Amino acid sequence: MSLIEVPHTKSTITAKVSKSTTAAATEATAETREHVAMRYTFATTRIALGTVFLWAFADKLIGLDHATPGAKSWLNGGSPTTGFLKGVQGPFADTFNSMAGSAWADWLFMAGLLGIGVALILGVGMRVAAVSGTLMLVFMWAAVLPIKTHPFIDDHLIYAVVLFGLAFMHAGDTAGLGKLWSKLSIVKRFPALR
Repeated sequence: MSLIEVPHTKSTITAKVSKSTTAAATEATAETREHVAMRYTFATTRIALGTVFLWAFADKLIGLDHATPGAKSWLNGGSPTTGFLKGVQGPFADTFNSMAGSAWADWLFMAGLLGIGVALILGVGMRVAAVSGTLMLVFMWAAVLPIKTHPFIDDHLIYAVVLFGLAFMHAGDTAGLGKLWSKLSIVKRFPALR
């Protein structure tokens, strides 16, 4: 026997390498499944939030008798901002009450609801949707101050945080047109449109 013993044969070493490779492949598969589950969770959240914006748009436009009666719909001469902004009583009441029913406020509000809703459902322009949606939601949050159920946070701020999370996670790439959108030359040139 020599001074250097080789306790393992070539086949034993190959078997150990094979087992460690299989274990690594199994871990990679588990991570891939988690990643896929995460992507589809964010995609589902994106589409659901998009329907929140589109439902509000449709309700204000034609009066689905949910929050807006048909007789007070925008198409029947009603104002999409009057009902919400006239009732503001918080610290910004004067500002919001003066905007209520203004044509510019009505058009901006409705364009925002439609644009953000379509962007979220299609998965395109997620960064623009996140910024404009957050702006709209922060204004709506300010209009409901003081909040009765929590000292500071309400659903408007939660939606705003979710919008940015969806944009950062490229949630439009899964079950949406985000990947195709990102390949457009204008989007490549202006990444803010991603």
